[in-house]
Amino acid sequence: MKTNFKSIFLLALSITVVSCNDDDTKEVETQESVTLKNHSQTPAYLAKKTGFESLEIYSLLSSEDQLSESPNFVYGSMADGMGLMKLSDGTYSLINNIEAHYSIARISFDKTFKPVKGEYILNALATTGTAQCSGSLITPEEHGFGPLFLSGGEWNGSSQGVFATDPFKSPDNAELATMLPAFGQWSTENAVVIGKDAYPNKTVAFIGDDTGDDNLPSGQLAMYIGNRGDLASGELYGLKVTTAGINYEMDMQEGTTYQAEFVEYTERTLDGLEQESRDKGIMGFSRVEDIDYRKGSGSANREIYFAVTGKKTTALTDKGTFYGRIYKVVLDASNPTLATITCVLDGDNLTGVAKQFHSPDNIVVTKDYAYIMEDPNGYPDTGDKTHFPYLYQYNLNTKTLKVVLECDQIAAANAGIGSASSMWELTGMIDVSDIIGVEGSFLICTQNHGWNNDSFVDPNAITNTTRKEGSQLYLIKGLER
Repeated sequence: MKTNFKSIFLLALSITVVSCNDDDTKEVETQESVTLKNHSQTPAYLAKKTGFESLEIYSLLSSEDQLSESPNFVYGSMADGMGLMKLSDGTYSLINNIEAHYSIARISFDKTFKPVKGEYILNALATTGTAQCSGSLITPEEHGFGPLFLSGGEWNGSSQGVFATDPFKSPDNAELATMLPAFGQWSTENAVVIGKDAYPNKTVAFIGDDTGDDNLPSGQLAMYIGNRGDLASGELYGLKVTTAGINYEMDMQEGTTYQAEFVEYTERTLDGLEQESRDKGIMGFSRVEDIDYRKGSGSANREIYFAVTGKKTTALTDKGTFYGRIYKVVLDASNPTLATITCVLDGDNLTGVAKQFHSPDNIVVTKDYAYIMEDPNGYPDTGDKTHFPYLYQYNLNTKTLKVVLECDQIAAANAGIGSASSMWELTGMIDVSDIIGVEGSFLICTQNHGWNNDSFVDPNAITNTTRKEGSQLYLIKGLER
């Protein structure tokens, strides 16, 4: 399928009015009438932690809402990765993976940033029933080409790899998909193209392999390198730690930097890549999840962060992380195949700064901060790890880690929104400050496991499923960048 790209404009808007309405919902208006307020009938069950009491949290959309221009649209199960665009007419378009319905939705917002329409531009037939997990948006302003939305085909179906979707794609063609064979087949969590300032005339992308082996850490961090805008004919590499004595990820100590290189693959199939990784000593991690890069000019784009969510088995002791880690990879200024790697946060260090980690999953990185979301794997076997999913703030400069908020599943369960015994997931977070013109604004989703309803299924996404759990979309205002 050929993809026709349309131009978009990302316009920064200045805030002019701050007011409170009668129901104590704060509103923020801009020159283009962006108004932040609750639009969903489902409240935001997100509890702010100490130091973040001034955050404003708005519930924008949930699976039980009807949108004015598409009343039959259903925001399906396990909303995940997303990307937001501002269009030339002043409205907004959100591309949003719906993981458990193996589909991708497009949600239209009016000029006030109210969701008004939803439709599916990729459905379960197109993905062969493969979960669409984390996602990332490529734009001309940030990457030098696009727009194009990348999503990871991870579990269930036969299309494990990287999907590339035109964000302006007609819903009439929702059964047609485009994949990127040059990126390889993986249990793909995400694929992320780094900023255009990193390497002149090159496109460098990272792919996270969410393989979870009970005996050997088997998820790789892969890298694709092609000419600017070329996602079809470049080379594919895997990260290998070259410092002597580092055979498993748990050989790397928190805070210590190790030498690494990216080794070229010849294989592209799922099994072939796994075998080649082992043959060449490419590092295996216990489930590579989300990836992002530091924002800013030049060298900042070459600072990559990724989350390893962890897996707990006796056979993985001293080999793969149990509770999760965050790694930093810094690429050489002239040669992206040369790098260093550092574990910056280690959830297995039970007295360390990240001792509360319970399966970090998604990550978004700004100029000075990383925001880390949890998808608990279900073994809260220390007091520090006994909590509902957290959103963390990590200061890249001071190395300080703080808890921003926690899913308030007790209050939600009391209101009939899910069960406190089924852990939710925080996911999909993106920085939209420059797009909507409101500083410190981020979109984020929850997968509300245990909140089941037969109506939480859109037949335009999927026609036969047992997954009928609700999702929610929020905007958080007031986070530092």
